[in-house]
Amino acid sequence: MDKKVAVIDLGTNTFHLLLAEWDGRRYRIIGRKSVAAKIGVGGITRGIITEEGISRALEALKIFKAIIDEESIRRVLAFGTSAFRNAQNGKAVAAQVLQQTGIEVNIISGDQEADYIYKGIREAIPLGEQTSLIVDIGGGSVEFIIGNSHEVFWKHSFEIGGQRLLERFHQHDPIPREEVKKLNDYLSDALKPLLEQIGKWKPSVLIGSSGTFDTLSDIHCARYGIPLQQDAPETPLTFQSFYETFDLLLVKDRAGRLLIPGMIEMRVDMIVVACCLIKFLLDRHTFDSIRVSSYSLKEGVLSSLPHP
Repeated sequence: MDKKVAVIDLGTNTFHLLLAEWDGRRYRIIGRKSVAAKIGVGGITRGIITEEGISRALEALKIFKAIIDEESIRRVLAFGTSAFRNAQNGKAVAAQVLQQTGIEVNIISGDQEADYIYKGIREAIPLGEQTSLIVDIGGGSVEFIIGNSHEVFWKHSFEIGGQRLLERFHQHDPIPREEVKKLNDYLSDALKPLLEQIGKWKPSVLIGSSGTFDTLSDIHCARYGIPLQQDAPETPLTFQSFYETFDLLLVKDRAGRLLIPGMIEMRVDMIVVACCLIKFLLDRHTFDSIRVSSYSLKEGVLSSLPHP
């Protein structure tokens, strides 16, 4: 029986690889790699993955395949999310990936994605009895889950990810007030079902998972001199620090954003609209605390695997 496994999350903006090994009690993470494949750029609002996007996808997966082969891992689980499931050529691209890399892509629904995200976060953070709103901002979709450690009360995947919002609303840099207003008006309409559920369940904790939230936490740590803990399942962030970063992002262009300590190039384009989405939520509901989970879909898949 194979004790090692590789899990790949083929996100719209970033491809993530996680390597794990069964130690007799649980799967222990032995390696990670992320590549900014950006398969949504230029095509996501048209419902296609462009030739350039396909090229970047194949390049990223060949890097992953070399790592997987080096570790002699035969069990590879790859998941295509928003860009794959919404692109007219999503299945054709998955077939191309299989042909050129030997990696079989499983294109999953938004509901399945939300389920894996919840399971991943439950591995990272003790959710307890209190109700939390979990938010995972991807490039193509955003998953919202309301629940506690025992159960999910409500979950939904909205196709309003950072790359989609970026291409529709962030036309000038720095982003002007009119574009932020248009984005907020759009979110008010698109997220009506979410706002109804927030009103019903009244979550007290906001939990952000991976991506934008990781970078917000890194900026927070740089700002307050907090040492970064490599591979920590939960990382620090406060509401005050979020608002300080948000105010900075609104007045800086791309070059200026890159100079913010803790910022990485992989996040610099989408972070403005992603933070507008977070601010939209904070303006409409009062949370007692904010937490950041480094775990997400990949770790959720890992926790769902049967023991070897």
